[in-house]
Amino acid sequence: MRKIILILVPAIGLLLPLVVQAQSTLYVSNLGVTSGGSKAVGSDSWLAALFRTGTNAGGYSLDSVQLLMDAASGSPNGFSVLLYSYNNNSSYPGSSLGGLSGLDPTAGGVFTYTANITLSPSTDYFIVLTATTPIANGYYNWSSANNLSYSSSDDWFLGAGYNSSSDGSSWVFTRPAPLQFAVYASEVPEPATYALAGLGLAALSFWQRKP
Repeated sequence: MRKIILILVPAIGLLLPLVVQAQSTLYVSNLGVTSGGSKAVGSDSWLAALFRTGTNAGGYSLDSVQLLMDAASGSPNGFSVLLYSYNNNSSYPGSSLGGLSGLDPTAGGVFTYTANITLSPSTDYFIVLTATTPIANGYYNWSSANNLSYSSSDDWFLGAGYNSSSDGSSWVFTRPAPLQFAVYASEVPEPATYALAGLGLAALSFWQRKP
């Protein structure tokens, strides 16, 4: 029994960080900044806002993004929230890494969009918004902050402006008008941590089976 306890204690100690790190954390946000207006979102008015992840060596799992949206104009539809990579050659959005799920933000307010996408540490990404209707038929409004302030932890970062495009491929950068959003993510433990935890559980199982 004493041997089992000696194995059990370090095994629990190895697993505890995995449980804690699985919790979603608000890493960066400028939702609390006073709005300075809004930018139109439509099929011919794509918008992209940059954020940079922190220094956790194992990276992160993107859990959700919150957007501050003003009430829509006209009758837009087909609202989409996407995560894009950073194009190191152009400094603009690169390729889509996946979509996020949530409600149509026609009424305006803070809306949450969920995902399960792996993020690398200390890496730039873009939150990209578009819709299926051109802005002549109506458009969604993404609120922009009136200054560059934001709150963050673990060295996360928000870009000082935004990128716009008429087709999702050719982009133009505008500053200093940061669009308002927040990013929730979970730390991903390094592979070595999983390996150690696995060894601890294997040892525990072995000792429990011994007569």
